Amino acid sequence: MAFFLVLSTASGLAAAQETPRWGLGIGTAVSDSVYAGEGTRVTPFPLVSYEGERFFWRGISGGAHLVKGAAFTLDATLSARIDGIDRDDFGADELARNGIDRRLLEDRDDAFDLGLAASWRGAAGQLTIGAKGDVTGASKGFEASVTYAYPIQWGAARISPNIGVAHYSKKLANYYYGTLPEEVARGVRRYEPGSAAIARVGIDVVRPFAGRWAVIGSVSYRKLPGKLSDSPLLEKDLDGVVSGFIGLSRGF
Repeated sequence: MAFFLVLSTASGLAAAQETPRWGLGIGTAVSDSVYAGEGTRVTPFPLVSYEGERFFWRGISGGAHLVKGAAFTLDATLSARIDGIDRDDFGADELARNGIDRRLLEDRDDAFDLGLAASWRGAAGQLTIGAKGDVTGASKGFEASVTYAYPIQWGAARISPNIGVAHYSKKLANYYYGTLPEEVARGVRRYEPGSAAIARVGIDVVRPFAGRWAVIGSVSYRKLPGKLSDSPLLEKDLDGVVSGFIGLSRGF
């Protein structure tokens, strides 16, 4: 789930300075699942990135530069939200311990979000403020976020520690962390966490080598507030999620 955000960030860092430029490669993401009984997700997939004067694509997100300057960028964005889960991927025993019958649940669908993102870059680092909303009708919710990163050049490697917070709207949080009205009608206990803020800290690393090749690595931790971690859909006593990513990419 959260590792797909890591992928988008890392793919953007891996893009070279030339424009336009393609990047192709392969990567593997590993993430603890928040959902009861699902365990660890290990997902190999191709890496595709493109950096043009107007348009860009980075992993599972892309968009168009509405304003592009040396210190300020305003983008229209389209990004995938891979937070969904099929009902059968929950652990039946783990849900039962939380008082939930898996057979009464609905799938939680992935989605696409459309939004805006503004970034300011300078000697003090990079600040990004974004807002995006579901345009596929899965949750019908929205997310607003603030992220600060401080890129550091260490030899050939570029290291970018980052920290941020994301605000989930009531509809978004209720869809992925609560129980749905149709589930409650079948007898599942009602749980609606309402809007929530999720803090995140991470570090991204890009190490170019052999000309246009680059190794991409990242790790992040998301802190879940009590109203989300108390969800009967989640693992008991879970208050945070660790995600990691490693990939190899070549620019063209």
